[in-house]
Amino acid sequence: MSTKSKNSDKASTKAKHVASGHGNSSKSQRAGLQFPVGRIHTRLRKGNYAKQIGAGAAVYMAAVMEYLAAEVFELASNAARDNKKTRINARHIQLAVRNDEELSKFLQHVTISEGGVLPNIQPVLLPKKKAGDSSEQ
Repeated sequence: MSTKSKNSDKASTKAKHVASGHGNSSKSQRAGLQFPVGRIHTRLRKGNYAKQIGAGAAVYMAAVMEYLAAEVFELASNAARDNKKTRINARHIQLAVRNDEELSKFLQHVTISEGGVLPNIQPVLLPKKKAGDSSEQ
């Protein structure tokens, strides 16, 4: 067998390997995610949550984490835009999370550092409307 045919065999084997989705791409790239699937898989294994961790578990966990992060970032960017700011800070994240019912329930025991509190004035403290107000003429 000549050297030329060995190289062509290796090239075709590598081409098949890359075509099957196992080339030089990361697990995150193969799953179409931004979050690190390999790193999450390592953390799941080292966390002693179970004796074995399936490969799909890390992909699923990364997808859920990426979705939650995207949701928070979208709401926080809206809060920043409402305040005429171009940079998201902790206050915008706090406003975004606490004004969204589902996220607020999910993160009810989470304290966001430098987030402040939601603006809230009790109705009894607001000035009373005058009975003789001339707005209904």
